[in-house]
Amino acid sequence: MVDAANVVGSRPDGWWRDRVGAARRLLGRLAAWQEGLPDTAVVVVLEGAACRAVSGDDAPDTGKMRVVLAPGSGDDTIVSVTAELVAQSHKPEVTVVTADRALRQRVEAAGADTIGPGWLLNQLDNL
Repeated sequence: MVDAANVVGSRPDGWWRDRVGAARRLLGRLAAWQEGLPDTAVVVVLEGAACRAVSGDDAPDTGKMRVVLAPGSGDDTIVSVTAELVAQSHKPEVTVVTADRALRQRVEAAGADTIGPGWLLNQLDNL
């Protein structure tokens, strides 16, 4: 489970000037990463303006990745989807990528593990 806003926001690369473009770049990189992880489901939550990243002719191919558009709070959506995934899993192996301390506490209470965006960005940088 990827907190897209938190991952994008963890690097000061000008993402705030083009939130949709930043989300599209992340989605493209995550889709390529997931191709090498055939037994791992990747779920990404987009919120706010970033939701437009999956519409239009220049939307990235997300492959098998599940993209969830938060209707309101991205954190609330992440907690809700995480709880669903943990409940569906026979082995609760759900990891949420975020640096948000309050969100970490909420998803850990729902049964998930957490890891910071630096780990994920390192994985993506080494593709």
